[in-house]
Amino acid sequence: MKTLKFLVLALALSTIWTACKKNKTDTTPVNVRMTDAPGNFQQVNVDITGVEFKINNGATVSLNVHSGVYNLLDFVNGIDTLIASADVPSGSLSQVRLILGTNNTVKVDGVVYPLSTPSAMQSGLKLNVNSTLIAGVVYNLLLDFDANQSVVLTGNGEYQLKPVIRTVSVATSGSIHGSVVTTSALPASVSVTDGINTYSTFTDASGNFLVRGVPAGIYAVTITPKLPFLPKIITNINVTVGNQVQVGAIVF
Repeated sequence: MKTLKFLVLALALSTIWTACKKNKTDTTPVNVRMTDAPGNFQQVNVDITGVEFKINNGATVSLNVHSGVYNLLDFVNGIDTLIASADVPSGSLSQVRLILGTNNTVKVDGVVYPLSTPSAMQSGLKLNVNSTLIAGVVYNLLLDFDANQSVVLTGNGEYQLKPVIRTVSVATSGSIHGSVVTTSALPASVSVTDGINTYSTFTDASGNFLVRGVPAGIYAVTITPKLPFLPKIITNINVTVGNQVQVGAIVF
């Protein structure tokens, strides 16, 4: 009888261990972070209420979201924030859905205006992604929110939020950093191109800029300052995965 109880207990423990092992090896830890390119506003506040993944031919997985109102301009030039995380089933990731609430605002010249959101986006902003979630390997996804292009002033004087977001797999890209030290040339716009793709940002108040999520390759960086200064182009910038390229101090 004791032998029988021992065998039943051993079988139960083996089943639990196998289930735990299967659960561990069949899921991928996921972190979704948000950053922004500097823009010409004092604040751009977005109300994050949910983040969902479409995986394995259409299954929807809701992540554990840090819901709240985020000022995008708090997360520029290398600063980001974690907005969602979860252990999700491994496999193919085809889409990320960012769900926004109604408490979205923009601050311009000291005045806060509501940001209306098109009705078509009420079910969530769909961002297409083509990634593979590998079992047991942490997947870090960066949502690069372009506040400057996302806020639109309509003809009737209403500010509208039409999010322009680039999804970046942090593990497969690099970045370019520099600073404009001629203060009278600020703010300056910065564009990075390999002749096919272009990534852009603005300098912050101190003249610093950081372009993240740049795939490996050779790039040209164009810095366009305030008039009467003329643009400068820096060529042959070699970006490699996981590294930050320094273009140094730029003087006009």
